[in-house]
Amino acid sequence: MGDRFLVTGGARLTGEVSVGGAKNSVLKLMAAALLAEGVTTITNCPQIADVPLMADVLRGLGAEVELDGDVVRIDTPAVPKHHADFDAVKQFRASVCVLGPLVARAHRAVVALPGGDAIGSRPLDMHQAGLRELGARSVIEHGCVVAEADSLIGAPISLEFPSVGATENILTAAVLAEGVTTIDNAAREPEIVDLCVMLQQMGARIDGAGTSTLTVTGVPQLHPTTHRVIGDRIVGATWGIAAAMTQGDVTVRGVDPAHLQLVLNKLREAGAQVDTYPDGFRVLQRERPTAVNVSTLPFPGFPTDLQPMAIGLASVSEGMSVITENVFEARFRFVEEMVRMGADARTDGHHAVIRGIDQLSSAPVWSSDIRAGAGLVLAGLVADGVTEVHDVFHIDRGYPDFVESLRALGGKIERVV
Repeated sequence: MGDRFLVTGGARLTGEVSVGGAKNSVLKLMAAALLAEGVTTITNCPQIADVPLMADVLRGLGAEVELDGDVVRIDTPAVPKHHADFDAVKQFRASVCVLGPLVARAHRAVVALPGGDAIGSRPLDMHQAGLRELGARSVIEHGCVVAEADSLIGAPISLEFPSVGATENILTAAVLAEGVTTIDNAAREPEIVDLCVMLQQMGARIDGAGTSTLTVTGVPQLHPTTHRVIGDRIVGATWGIAAAMTQGDVTVRGVDPAHLQLVLNKLREAGAQVDTYPDGFRVLQRERPTAVNVSTLPFPGFPTDLQPMAIGLASVSEGMSVITENVFEARFRFVEEMVRMGADARTDGHHAVIRGIDQLSSAPVWSSDIRAGAGLVLAGLVADGVTEVHDVFHIDRGYPDFVESLRALGGKIERVV
């Protein structure tokens, strides 16, 4: 059965909440530690279930990993092992980001095809194509990605889609390749920039971080470093949207508002007063939100990870919203759970059409992934009665201290084992 949350609706969220390091950054930074022999230290790590899983993956590759609160220390051997085929890899998708570093350092990688959330297929075609451009051989055998290269040579690479994962794997392979690699149509997410900053601190030569063209000049070797993870914009935005849904007043600290410009503008469109600070933002919603349309797109577009929260907001907004999902095809499973709670929503291909109602009604609902789980809890905050949210292990993978943070803002939620 597993843990579940009981969420009692009706509370208005108020107060201040601090956000830890970004889930979508820390796991990639941990993998990048494989690129240099010695001890790399990563600080501001979120205390989420995926971090110890990633630590297990790295230990299986010969690294010594110490987790100490929000600090992770990774001692990488002279030559890492190349076979990442164990249970931890299959449990979460980010594990595939060891592919690039392993090909660069061990000249061979065998990585089990990743598992994780039920939000649609994430084929590794672009990862493999990019590594092949750099001179690696790559195939899928026995449920694993196998890649090997005696040496990597820089090359021009053009991605058909600005995939975050493919950009990361190509980037982490290219930093130790001979010559110059350009990655066109590269992902521009803040988490990619964070990875570039850490790689530069390790001695990598990278130009264009945060733009759609990355230019990487290979170096013979990298050295360990200490790096602080950027704040989690998805967690921060979740609290901001929760404030708008509950007509609350929430200040979020620990995240750069420049990473959330479009999201904060959507909240302004919905009628919220939004103030920004160097290390955060405040969302004050005085009356019922107004319906806004949202299309998910790669950064700087509206994040697909916030699509369930956008649907939650739409479900209690005044008017009709159209939410368009352009990134993951199975993300709309969430809508079926919202309909259980009385949401007036229907889906057609990539689009969900939602007519806002005054209040949702409590119901038993199931999380299909991290963000859907958080979205259902937010829906429970604006429903009558007590909503039971099942499969909350998903939420624990992306939101540290979720129950405690929500309670501190006045939300009524309890974990039932």
